[in-house]
Amino acid sequence: MRSLAPGIKLITSFSRDSWYRFFILILTFVFYTTYHLSRKPISIIKSQLHRNCSDVIHPADLNITDNDTWCDWAPFDQNNYQNLFGVLDNCFLVAYAIGMFFSGMFGERLPLRYYLSSGMILSGLFTVLFGLGFYWQIHSLWYYCLVQALNGLVQTTGWPAVVACVGNWFGKGKRGFIMGIWNSHTSVGNILGSLIAGVYVSSAWGLSFIVPGIIIASAGVICFLFLVEKLERTVNPGKCLDSWITNHKRYDVANLATNGYRTVTVAFSCCQDRSKYHNVTIAKCAVFMLQGVVEFSLCLLFAKLVSYTFLYWLPLYIANVANFDPKKAGDLSTLFDVGGIVGGILAGLISDYSGGRATTCCAMLIIAAPMVSMLLWCGALVNGPYALITTAVSADLGTHECLRGNSRALSTVTAIIDGTGSIGMQGMWLFFFLFLSLILYLV
Repeated sequence: MRSLAPGIKLITSFSRDSWYRFFILILTFVFYTTYHLSRKPISIIKSQLHRNCSDVIHPADLNITDNDTWCDWAPFDQNNYQNLFGVLDNCFLVAYAIGMFFSGMFGERLPLRYYLSSGMILSGLFTVLFGLGFYWQIHSLWYYCLVQALNGLVQTTGWPAVVACVGNWFGKGKRGFIMGIWNSHTSVGNILGSLIAGVYVSSAWGLSFIVPGIIIASAGVICFLFLVEKLERTVNPGKCLDSWITNHKRYDVANLATNGYRTVTVAFSCCQDRSKYHNVTIAKCAVFMLQGVVEFSLCLLFAKLVSYTFLYWLPLYIANVANFDPKKAGDLSTLFDVGGIVGGILAGLISDYSGGRATTCCAMLIIAAPMVSMLLWCGALVNGPYALITTAVSADLGTHECLRGNSRALSTVTAIIDGTGSIGMQGMWLFFFLFLSLILYLV
């Protein structure tokens, strides 16, 4: 008898549940990659919206009235262009921070597949609308602010939903390492977003938004067609109950009927959604009382401040300081995200081995302080704790034993932690505007 090919042996050696877990891990990785892919273009096109027009060769048939701003895009063609860029970013981030706290509540009550897919499609729509401003010749700041704010709101659907899905499929054993690898979608999305936006930024910057918008909307359709929220939904309920009764012979069918509601719930817990029997949503105040939620939320507040400062302003800073063109500045800024991939995996591995999530975060953030000028190392040391807190830590707290198996609570805990971290970004913008105002006053 001929033996099976090595590849087939490898495939058949994994159980159906293992393949489902791998499939869900890949799907959610792709989904959140597209979320960050659609956020990145705004940082790439900033240096294109306001340039040094005296260094740009203008078309011969163009009638120039102002040699300094003819190549800029109004309303970002004036000296206050940095303030306007800050307003754009703030519209997205304020809406994102506020919406994240409500997103957890919706994530508890709605099917994650519908919630995630609708959020991705709407996010694609608003990203495309921003890019269409180029082709529709829109020069109103209010239009771009409104689109950014709406995009910030719908983007809050992503993080609680994907973390809840992954948390439902994976236990705590290797959660830090698995989620460390999985969380590289943030950096991969930033890198791809930079590269895609860089292709079109100098020729037609509208496509820098339209292409990512189409990608995330397409991913939303895939999510609707293929996402499975929980392991239980892939199992045959009849077989599951038969297996449970076989393994627990002291309970026969009569006992199940007379033993009360609680026994029946336990018998069906392996194969049906327990929320049918224990459908109690988690109040925000109760979640805040879980040990670690407040502490890790505040830690993320500062880590996210640094990470998003680099996300939105690093390409523009490189373009202005090093005099690089927008594409080269965007490509160089990806070093921070490359370091973030390594840092996320390393933080997860160390925390799994040591059992100290908080200690790992503390050590990496302290070391990160003197590394700010080194993009690769700074990305690893800042995004490592960022990734650990928003993935493994959120999943650990959201599946805490005191929540009594209510897996929907994972969405709420994740939203609270990420929402609190997003508030820190608003502090950064406030500091930035105060500092800029002081400089202008002194000048």
